[in-house]
Amino acid sequence: MPVSLVGHLLVATPLLRESAFDRAVILMLSHDDDGALGVVVNRPTDVPVDSMLPEWTHVASDPAVIFDGGPVSPESALALVFVDAESEPLGVRRITPQVGLVDLDTPVEVVEQGVSGLRVFSGYAGWSPDQLESEIDEGSWYVLDAQPGDAFRADATELWRTVLHREGGDLALVSTFPEDPSLN
Repeated sequence: MPVSLVGHLLVATPLLRESAFDRAVILMLSHDDDGALGVVVNRPTDVPVDSMLPEWTHVASDPAVIFDGGPVSPESALALVFVDAESEPLGVRRITPQVGLVDLDTPVEVVEQGVSGLRVFSGYAGWSPDQLESEIDEGSWYVLDAQPGDAFRADATELWRTVLHREGGDLALVSTFPEDPSLN
């Protein structure tokens, strides 16, 4: 396991079935001695971005809806951008070379020149110090490399299967598990 999980994906294992994280795919935004934070990137809602952040709508990736980022602080909004520019746009903190966390208080005009996509999340997933490591050790999460477009996929609801399938081997087999194993 990498020392820092920033920029990696946490993919829920079947152990998390029937939990709030059932088939969740989380992009890790922060991971240090104070704990960890990420956003669930595969749970779109029906709430359009323009209903809450109309100034950002033209930058939003398809589908242009708010995503359920996790159970912590659901009244808060976090946003990721797909960064095009070599230089870091003002108001953006890179998570990976092509994905950044944007400060939504930054004027859109300042950010939009260097980005080609935006995804807005309501809430986030958070862990206290050592909590995430314990969950990984007990087999609740697969830690996988993220691809730049994972957080911006139009078919986000298929991401759990897609990520596991592209890993090959046993994880590709896990990707075929039915949502209800009793139907197998």
